[in-house]
Formats: sequence, C-alpha cells, structure tokens
Amino acid sequence: MNSKDRVITALNHKEPDRIPYDLGSTGNTGIHEIAYRRLLQHLGIKEEKVRIIVLLEQIADVGEECLQKLGVDFQGIYSKLPAEWNLEIKEDKKYKYYFDEFAIKWAMPKKEGLYYDMQSHPLSGSITLADIKNFPFPDYGDQTRARGLREEAKHMTERDVAIVMNMPYGGILETAEWVRGFKDFFLDLAGNSSLALSLLDKLTSMRIQYWNVILNAVGNLVQVVTESDDLGTQNGPLISPAMYREYIKPRHKKIFSFIKEKAPHIYIHFHSCGSVYDFIPDLIDAGIDILNPVQVSAAGMDSKRLKKEFGNELTFWGGGVDTQRILPRGTPNEVRDEVKRRIDDLAPGGGFVFNTVHNIQADVPPENIMAMWETLQEYGEYG
Repeated sequence: MNSKDRVITALNHKEPDRIPYDLGSTGNTGIHEIAYRRLLQHLGIKEEKVRIIVLLEQIADVGEECLQKLGVDFQGIYSKLPAEWNLEIKEDKKYKYYFDEFAIKWAMPKKEGLYYDMQSHPLSGSITLADIKNFPFPDYGDQTRARGLREEAKHMTERDVAIVMNMPYGGILETAEWVRGFKDFFLDLAGNSSLALSLLDKLTSMRIQYWNVILNAVGNLVQVVTESDDLGTQNGPLISPAMYREYIKPRHKKIFSFIKEKAPHIYIHFHSCGSVYDFIPDLIDAGIDILNPVQVSAAGMDSKRLKKEFGNELTFWGGGVDTQRILPRGTPNEVRDEVKRRIDDLAPGGGFVFNTVHNIQADVPPENIMAMWETLQEYGEYG
C-alpha cells in the first residue's frame, strides 16, 4: 500500500496497513527550524540549506531525504506571494520585523528569538463600516498565487504521497481578530455586530476567491486542503458556542461548501487549538472532515472520549503526543507511553493520522522525536 492509498483508506474510516504519518505538510503539523536542524544531525542527514516554510512560526521545510527516512506519507504545497506585494524583513536594534499583506506588524527578537509576535492591528480603535470598506485588503483572487503549484503537485504525485494544499493565512475569525485587534473585535461581536459581520463577510468572500484560484490550478491533484480558526483556550471556548453558531458557522459553511462543490473528492482539514469539544458537532455540520491538532492537554479533549463520540464522522489528525509537556520535557520512556496511549485511543477503525499536537517546538530534543517515531513504528501497524 503506497502513501496515498494509505491516507485515503484512513480518511475513509477504514484501517490501512499502518497509521499514516505526517511531518511538515501543513503550517500546524511541522517542526521548528532549530529542532529540525538537531534532528537532521541526529539522523546523519546533511542539507545544504534549511528553508523556512512558515515565517512567523519559523517552521522548516522538511527535506526529501528526511521525509523518505521517516516514512512520511504527506507533502504540502503553499500558494505564492501575489504579484503586487513583496515581503520585506527589516531590522532595528532589538528586532527583526515585517508587515504582512494586511499591514499587521510582526516582530521577533534578534537575540534568542524563536518566532514572530504581532505588534500592531491596522483597524484597531474607533472605526466605521466605511473604514472596513476602504481598507486595502489583499487580492486573494490574484492568479499569481497559483503560479508553479501545478508543477509542484505533479512532482509530488511521482512519490505517491498524499498532497495537502495549505490555506493562505489564518482563518476568517483569526484574521478579523488580528486586523481589528482581539479586544476590539470581541467587543464588536458582543455590541456592534454589524461591524464585525462586515469584516467577516469581506474575509469570507476573499477566502472563496482564493480557493477558486487555487482549486482551478491543482484541485484534481490534491487530496486535502487546510482551513483553520482557533476556537478554544486551554480551559474552554474562546467564544460561546451560541456566538459561533450565529456569526462564524454560516461563513465557515459557505467556504467549506464552495470547496466541496469545486472539488468533491477533497477532504477539509480544520485546525483549531485548545478546548474545542463544544464546537465539534457544529464543525462537522459545517463540513469539516478532519480535526487538528487534537490538543489532548486541553479541557474536555480526552482522546478516548473524542474517538468514541466523533470517530465515525471525523478523522483526528494529531493528538499523537502532547507537545506542551511530554515531548519537550518528558523522558523518552514517557514519550513512548504517551504515544502508545494515544494510538490505543485514536487508531482503531482508521480515521487517524499520527502527528504531534501542533508543531514540534525548538526545545524538543531529537531523542524524544525518535522515541515518538520508533513507538509509532512498533505500534502503528494494523493487524
């Protein structure tokens, strides 16, 4: 069974020969470039240059030799920068920084910095509907975003891997929070919904423009597309489920329905951190097929319970090992015990892709990564 067949079998809630394994196909299932360099050294792999595939989180582009050596079943592709916008990284005494397509400033300390943090929100403060209408939003319908993607995807098909097409940015709720500022946007949702909905509607239409361009280019070659919106905190929902149903879900459903109509064979991989148990029935109804990262350390996110209640409808992509404590700070034996437990909970009947809970961070030792991987090899085969 090749990687593509293995993945499709699992996504159809059947048991393939072994659990599919992902490392680096999305911006939320990858590895920080510092941890990646250490892993390469541990594996005896020499790469001339490590490329950063997700700038703000400093996520490495996992190279071909590493993918092959670890038996990774996926590869991801990312859209290109638009024709009329250039990324420019600047520096001052303390920080490297840049302004993204939405004019949001992101900065990373030059000394021991690990990722970029948000520094500004261009639509914060007192604004009107006219300010939203007149804001210079990025052109998500720019055809240059798709340049070269078909060639990349065709090359990946030669490896018989499953191909993941990545989203361009955060989800519609996340982007609204980032552009408007968290406090201001949450106040809008609670007390000035017309303003919040105007911004969400604009972002929804942009998202559909993006997927129209991208799926025209590679829709028949990819198996999975990613979408996201962080809905949970460590201890509970970020917004109420009722507010999600009223304001966010209809717009999610509009985006997901467009994707499915455009490419009916595609599976929608939805990333949402934290305690999202209360949202899962609505996310399924909105059209997602896959939940990531399955943050098992958050409230209500017990892996056995999730599998029992939603395993017939959702594929769990992640949840393979806790990345808050066990993977960075546990012993290799603790890592092995955690991985075996999550496999026992999530793997039966298919519908499971093994990946860590979110990206492998810079402080994770390669010995723990390999303890995770070796345990997957030992216990990841279906009988």
